[in-house]
Amino acid sequence: MIITPAQVATSRDGEVVMLCLSGNWQITASPPRWGEPALDRPLRRIVLQADGIGDWDSSLALYLSAARTWSGQQGVELVEQGVPAEVGRLAALLAPKPTPPVRQPQLADLVASVGQATHQLWQETKDLAQLLGECAYSLGRFIRGQAQFRWRDCFTEMQQCGALALPIVGLISFLVGVIMAYQAAVQLRQFGADIYVADLVGLSVVREMGPMMAAIVLAGRTGAAFAATLGNMQANEEIDALETLGVSPIDFLVMPRIMALFLMMPLLALYANFLGIMGGLVVTASILDIPSSLYWIETKSIIDLSDLSTGLIKAATFGLIIGLCACLRGLQAERSAVGAGRAATAAVVTSTLLIIVSDAVFAVIFNILGW
Repeated sequence: MIITPAQVATSRDGEVVMLCLSGNWQITASPPRWGEPALDRPLRRIVLQADGIGDWDSSLALYLSAARTWSGQQGVELVEQGVPAEVGRLAALLAPKPTPPVRQPQLADLVASVGQATHQLWQETKDLAQLLGECAYSLGRFIRGQAQFRWRDCFTEMQQCGALALPIVGLISFLVGVIMAYQAAVQLRQFGADIYVADLVGLSVVREMGPMMAAIVLAGRTGAAFAATLGNMQANEEIDALETLGVSPIDFLVMPRIMALFLMMPLLALYANFLGIMGGLVVTASILDIPSSLYWIETKSIIDLSDLSTGLIKAATFGLIIGLCACLRGLQAERSAVGAGRAATAAVVTSTLLIIVSDAVFAVIFNILGW
């Protein structure tokens, strides 16, 4: 078989240039490349005639794409005759795309930024309120015995956020008690009020620091884990599969986690209170030479049931906040591995922020009630 190389024959008639393409256009045979027609006189039209071509590949599409680009830039009409439709479509794909204009960086509009932040805050508030309402509705179904709630899952989560969290919660609470007692001792020794270190540490730990430190630890440990788990399930379309099977994700995934945190947070707060007071005892016994028995007597005299109940109410509320924020971020996660990581980070940030805000609200309420 005779292989005819690709050729381009050029002829001119006044302001019209005729380009006759023939032969086999193979990119391995170095086919002709587009060259500008003679410009000794003005051009009005270029006729590209491809009736005589044989076999072709992308080299013909490259030639046609270059002809179209040059004709468009020069304002010359290009007429295509006998060009296969497939070549035309491939040449259209090879055409250079217009470069978008480079936008100069500008300072963000203050009013627009405030508006966007306000809209985002309002949207986040609505999403959280919607999840809270769905959980309340699920609780009603649970009381009536109609919820798709599994206690086995709840017990597993209670072990994860309760028993397995004891070492880190205990260590941090003990160190917080040591720090508070040491700082108080430095000041109170100047006035001979060493014994009041027990009062300061006891009240601070039971009312504030015990529940607060336990909540912060669980927000970073358990809240992030819940958000990452639900985010991965969202990416793998497992939550969609549950909904397709008629299983409520709120009943099956969210409520066991929230219930576990709600039940375990008061117990962790009691554990944190004990170790925080023990940290103060170690400091007073080693630095201030106060007997342990005297420290315990002073601690029991200053702490009453209202102080203990205040801390437990805060701890239970913090558990609900951590569970709601973690599950909300997990359900909102993007369907990718990156989305699961972002959901975990957002869960920790949101939980910590709402814990601080709720603690401030509790301080005002308890002050009004005289607790």
